[in-house]
Amino acid sequence: MATVTTNGITIAYEIEGSGPPLVLVAGLGYSRWMWHKMVPGLAQNFTVLSYDNRGVGETDKPAGPYTAQLLAEDLCSLLAALGIGETAVFGHSMGGFVAQAFALAYPERLSKLILSATNFGGPRHVPVTQEALAVLMDTTSDPLTRLRNGILISCAAGFAERQPEIVEEWLNYRAMHPIDPAGYQAQMGVGLSLMSEEACFEHKLSAITAPTLILSGAEDKVVPPANIDLLAKAIPHAETAVIDHAGHFFPFEQPETVVQIVTQFLQRINPN
Repeated sequence: MATVTTNGITIAYEIEGSGPPLVLVAGLGYSRWMWHKMVPGLAQNFTVLSYDNRGVGETDKPAGPYTAQLLAEDLCSLLAALGIGETAVFGHSMGGFVAQAFALAYPERLSKLILSATNFGGPRHVPVTQEALAVLMDTTSDPLTRLRNGILISCAAGFAERQPEIVEEWLNYRAMHPIDPAGYQAQMGVGLSLMSEEACFEHKLSAITAPTLILSGAEDKVVPPANIDLLAKAIPHAETAVIDHAGHFFPFEQPETVVQIVTQFLQRINPN
C-alpha cells in the first residue's frame, strides 16, 4: 500500500500488474479490498490501480456529504499525481456513479468504461427490491447478524452454502475493519445527490463516446439487472453482460467469470 496527497486529501492505493492501465472504483463503504479476488486475474494483462475512496479504508475521511463529482475529482487528481494518462475505469455500485461522473467530466482521460451493478440515478432507475430493502434496513438484530444477513440478501441464492469460506472471510474482514460511521454517511450522499431529475446522469450519458460495458448480476436485488438495459439505451453503442448465479457482489461471487468478460472487452480493438 502507498499513499499520495492530492485534491486536499491523502489517498491510499495499490498498483499491480503490467499492461494498459485499469482503475477500479469500489462501492459504498468498501475499500480497495473489495477487488482482492479479481485483481490477480486482471493484473495478468493490465496495470491495475485500486484505491480507497475518501471516507473509507486508509484514505482520509473529511466531513461530507460527498458527491459523485467530488470523488471523480479525487480520481482525476490521483491519476495525475501518479502520472497515468488515459485509462480504463471500472466502477462498481456507488463506484459506478463515480465512473459516470468521471466519464462526463474527463472524457480525454478515459479509454474504456465499465459500469458494474449500478444505475443512472433519478426517478426512472429501477430501485432496490423491497425484499432486500427490508433486510438492509433492519436494526433489530445484533451487528454480526445484520452483516451476515446483508451479505446473503445481496448475493445470489445459495451463495453461502456454495462458498461458506468466502462469507466467513467477508465477516472476519468487516470485524477487523469496521465501517467508519461518519465516512459511510458521507459516501451515502453520493447516491442521494443523484435522486432528482436535474442531478441524475440519465440525460447526460449520450455524451459518453468511450466504449462502454455494463455488467449486472442476474440475481441482484440491490441494483436489479433491469438497470443495465436503461443504461445501455442512454449510452451510445454500450454493450451489456449479465453474470449468472450472481447477485450484487459478483466481484466476490464470480470473480473469474468477471475477469474473463472484462479482459475480453478491454483487449478488443474498437473501430474509430
